[in-house]
Amino acid sequence: MIARLAGRIEAIEADRCIVDVAGVGYLVQASTRSLAAFPLPPAQAVVLVETQVREDAIILFGFADAAERDWFRLLTTVQGVGGRVALAILSALSPRELIAAIASGDRASLTRANGVGARLAVRLLTELRDKAGAMPGSGGPGSAGIAMPLPASAAADALSALVNLGYRRAEVVAALARVAERLGAQAGLDALIREGLRELAPGEAAR
Repeated sequence: MIARLAGRIEAIEADRCIVDVAGVGYLVQASTRSLAAFPLPPAQAVVLVETQVREDAIILFGFADAAERDWFRLLTTVQGVGGRVALAILSALSPRELIAAIASGDRASLTRANGVGARLAVRLLTELRDKAGAMPGSGGPGSAGIAMPLPASAAADALSALVNLGYRRAEVVAALARVAERLGAQAGLDALIREGLRELAPGEAAR
């Protein structure tokens, strides 16, 4: 099995790249996130690889970092999630966003990925809820949601207010977790909303 390629990036396409290793060009499927992280051709790069062997093909899936590769492995344990669907999920959501979506039961964020319908989104939430907290990007077990020293009512009210402004639930959960870490138990609702908006401002604007 191929686990790693170190060579020259020959070409980058919409969902794959070619890595030249000692004159052999390997076709590697990858998420848009990893493809954007790879250097532009013809630069040298190290690509982490997950190899899948089927009756009719050997497919290489490539990753720019170990966190995404580990998430790929976990996602493909869910029935109905093959390699390409897993890459679509990782293209739509970063590991941190995935953790937040799973922790908050955010089906809408998961269905942004090509190939993920409502039924598969529910299966992902159900099967991965107990595993996401230990995955890369979580900051440790149990930190996927707003698991901070805040009154539950304040966190819930802030979450509702920011979601009603048009932000995605997964993004809001992640933003409020960072705010809670910074402000601690003394944070009131107004402060949570104000600081949450500051966290969200650099990203996608409210729709």
